[in-house]
Amino acid sequence: MAGGFAVGCKTNQLRHLAVDGSLFMPDEGAPHARTWMAFVANEYIWTRKQIPAVKRDLVRIATAIAKYEPVSMLVSPEDMAEAQKLLGDLTRYQYPIELIECRTDDLWVRDTGPTFVLDSEGKKYGVNFNFNGWGGKQEHSFDARVADFITNQANATIIPSNIVLEGGSFEIDGHGTAILTKSAVLNDNRNPNVSQTEVEKELERLLGIQKVIWLDGIKGKDITDGHVDFYARFSQKEKVLVSRDNYQQSHDYNVTRKNIEVLQEATDIDDNPLDVTVIDAPDVINENFGVRDFAAGYIGYYLCNGAVIMQKFWDEVADQNAKEIIAQAFPDRVIEQIAIDAIASGGGSIHCATQQEPLAQKTETT
Repeated sequence: MAGGFAVGCKTNQLRHLAVDGSLFMPDEGAPHARTWMAFVANEYIWTRKQIPAVKRDLVRIATAIAKYEPVSMLVSPEDMAEAQKLLGDLTRYQYPIELIECRTDDLWVRDTGPTFVLDSEGKKYGVNFNFNGWGGKQEHSFDARVADFITNQANATIIPSNIVLEGGSFEIDGHGTAILTKSAVLNDNRNPNVSQTEVEKELERLLGIQKVIWLDGIKGKDITDGHVDFYARFSQKEKVLVSRDNYQQSHDYNVTRKNIEVLQEATDIDDNPLDVTVIDAPDVINENFGVRDFAAGYIGYYLCNGAVIMQKFWDEVADQNAKEIIAQAFPDRVIEQIAIDAIASGGGSIHCATQQEPLAQKTETT
């Protein structure tokens, strides 16, 4: 078990900052310095059947991204040789893949890693949202250190938050509007006695969010309690892609339909109605690695420099339909569609396994 391991990610010379609300989080589609990932599949979380396939999936994601931007991967000491073997000659990729020794519990750096923000001068900060294992559902003694470790590796300044969030629990448009689910964020297992207004004020202080669209979500059906990055994503200002689950026995059948209704009635920070495009989830999946937690949907794509890395399943019609919708939403990007069925069997997506580090750049103030 994790408690018997040596020290994980060492966070020396921590740089903390109290902020005054002048920060903002760039949209995922803004230029990146690099992508962060974690090469890990521990036996106290994943099954023996899943572990080798999960690691191959992580390599598949990393090598797809490395066509477009650098990748930095956290690797536990005992996994380093395997990561090097699976990746092969690291110089053969268009952009570098860097392996950094750091022990982690799980691979979901979207949730465990920092949320990078910038100030008007282009200085970079990493917000630590106090990862607590999705409300104490999973071992996270090493993952709780990841946000500060990555922030230090990026030579950025650490900012502690007053609330508990995961990166997959909020979606932003880069212009001041965000989408969150009440089930994940306003949940006593993360933020007991914290009000919706208090969460919104903290998001404004740290991310520059000025309007939040709240979806209900659903508690207790998956480990995240209904993260928004499985349900809805901004493709650009005023435009939202929304997942629809058509399997009537699924707990998300009604949830996804309610999400669509809420977003169709919602407006952004400038009171503009949202243009909502629905992407149907696949009807067929690979069941070889388990189906109980399988995350079957196309909303969990990842934007890197010049490309969209998205999933495909075993449903050719749904895969092609989703690819066409994503291509229309991001006409200036290459669409890379890859299968990561083992990772999906653990309840996650490409988006969950990645965390962008934005390129530091000044912004004009108005």
